[in-house]
Order: sequence, then structure tokens, then C-alpha cells
Amino acid sequence: MLTMLSSATAFTGQAMRPVMQQPTVSMGISELKDLAKQQNPIIGYYDPLNLAGWNLYGKGEEATIGFLRQAEIKHGRVAMAAFVGFIVQANGFHWPWALTTSGVTHADIAAAGSPPAQWDALPEAAKYQIIAFVGFLEIFSEHSYILEAQGQKHYMKGGKPGFFPSLREGFKVHDVPLDLYDPFNFSGNRTPEQKAKGLIAEVNNGRLAMIGIFGFLAETSVPGSVPFGPHMPWSYSGEIMAPFATKIWL
Repeated sequence: MLTMLSSATAFTGQAMRPVMQQPTVSMGISELKDLAKQQNPIIGYYDPLNLAGWNLYGKGEEATIGFLRQAEIKHGRVAMAAFVGFIVQANGFHWPWALTTSGVTHADIAAAGSPPAQWDALPEAAKYQIIAFVGFLEIFSEHSYILEAQGQKHYMKGGKPGFFPSLREGFKVHDVPLDLYDPFNFSGNRTPEQKAKGLIAEVNNGRLAMIGIFGFLAETSVPGSVPFGPHMPWSYSGEIMAPFATKIWL
């Protein structure tokens, strides 16, 4: 879902102009408009549904904007991973080993066809593991106790939208060698301005990836529905918006 607030068609080359440090806490409408201009100098601030004026849960303007910014950043990151993952799966790349002790292999899943069909082919236990892992990441990134242990606040309480807590520092679940974000600390020596530009690039790339993954799914479900391609070698006959309709019970 494209929740915010500038054109999703921003091209990185246009958006990557020098910027001041990106505001990340206690952002109001005026600061949001400034940020939107940095993200897309041509379109600027774009909020036809007035989402920023919702007063979400009665928490006020800054909390609402924090919620919406977090939602866009999170959905953009998921879409970028999904876009790359779709390409990898669609081209038949898979792990070489078995998926389950009963003999189901990753090759068996890849042979199912399109990425949505591959999801349907997964054993129930694998689906539950994926859902449980995503649930863990969600709780870990949202819990105020974990955030405060690392000197941060919730994004609706003045914290940084898009911040994901370290798995290695502060509050630890158990020892892990790498963090989910920047596991090799490539950004450790970057200046605040460089980090701000990187965050803007991430939002713009995430917007484009959201359009891209929905284009893949639309073309997979209805061949020819996406102008100028991509054209898939197969189509998916299941319900694309009901990923838990087969081989799963609640």
C-alpha cells in the first residue's frame, strides 16, 4: 500500500540532490512538506486523501505522521525484497538442499511454476515458520521496552521512523553474529548528510518497488494487464490476494 505523501514515480536521479540532515523525530506538516520536496523536487508534497491530517488514534499530528512514515518505509523495504525475490524465484533459482525431513526439496517447490504457485506448494509447517518469523521481527521492532533499551523511542512517540533495533546490542534475544540492518556496518563512517540522502533514496526506491511487485503480481494473474510487459511464461489461477487460501488453517 502506498501510504505517503509524494509521487511514487520519483526517479532516483532527480531526487538525489544535496539535502540537509533529514528530520526524523517530531515531524509536523511543514517539515513533512520540506521532506517531500527533497524526495521529489518536481512533485513535492502530495497527499490528496489528507492522510497526514487524520489524527490517528487521537494521538495528534506528529504521531500520525510518524505512523505513516513508518508504514511507507516498512512497505517499501518489504516490496524491494519481494521484487528481487520474485525475479529470483521466477528464474528457477533455489537452495540445493531439502526443505523438510519428509523429502520435500527446494527444487520441488521451484518446479511448481510462478512464485505465487510456489507459495501454495509450501508445506503448512514452512508457512507457519515464515509467519512466526515475520511476527517476531514485528514485535521486536515495535516494543517500547526493546527500543528504550537501545536509547530509542517508538516512532509515534518521537522516535525515528524506519529504525530497526540491533539484534546484537542493547536488549538481546540471544547471541546472533549479524544485525538485520547493515550487518557489515558499511554505514558506520557515513556523515549525517550522507545518511539523510541514503534514507531519501531508500524511500524512492521503495515506492518504485511497490509499483514493481504489484506489476509482477498483476501480470501473473491477468496476462497482458501490464502495459509494455513484463510478459510471464505462466499465469497463476489462484487468488492472488488470498495467500492463505490453500494448505493453511487458522
